[in-house]
Amino acid sequence: MPLSPLTRARWLRRFRSFLALLLLAGLAWGVWTWMPPPATIAPLTHVIDGDSLAVRRGAEQVTIRLTGLDAVEYRQDCGSEDGGRWPCGREARSALESIAGRGPLYCELTAKDIYRRTLAACRTQPFPDGVDLGAEMVRQGWAVATDDAYLIEEAEARAGRRGIWRGRFSRPADWRAAHERPAGTIASPDA
Repeated sequence: MPLSPLTRARWLRRFRSFLALLLLAGLAWGVWTWMPPPATIAPLTHVIDGDSLAVRRGAEQVTIRLTGLDAVEYRQDCGSEDGGRWPCGREARSALESIAGRGPLYCELTAKDIYRRTLAACRTQPFPDGVDLGAEMVRQGWAVATDDAYLIEEAEARAGRRGIWRGRFSRPADWRAAHERPAGTIASPDA
């Protein structure tokens, strides 16, 4: 039995309303999934080295390893243009202390590494404001980029001969491999 024109018009309006609701739900879902995760506010306890920080989360202290970069190790020295050596690892830690300030930091936590450190991207202010600590460490020349995130900053530092780029240095991963500590040994950066 064919539908009357009035009934057909009602069904067509309902169908259009249903499609509009589906479209709005899809847009809401898309916006929600594209938004960055909320940043965790992390009171800074102290800077460990050029890419690691200790922060307070509730009653516990958590070690955060910045993602996208590899800073020279605290005990690492670099070569200067005149053939001498300088404590680039200590200067990298000082640079991160200066950039991070007194905190708090706004960190997007991503995962844990094999050393049980929390991996995160941290800023001095909530996104999109403030300074991205990783980007600034690479831009100032205290770290190398480990993925595509900071390649432009690394190129700027290299061209400007800033930080470790002003002389000779071993890449941090190579330096760690050559100065490996015995398994189970955890020492402070001052050791």
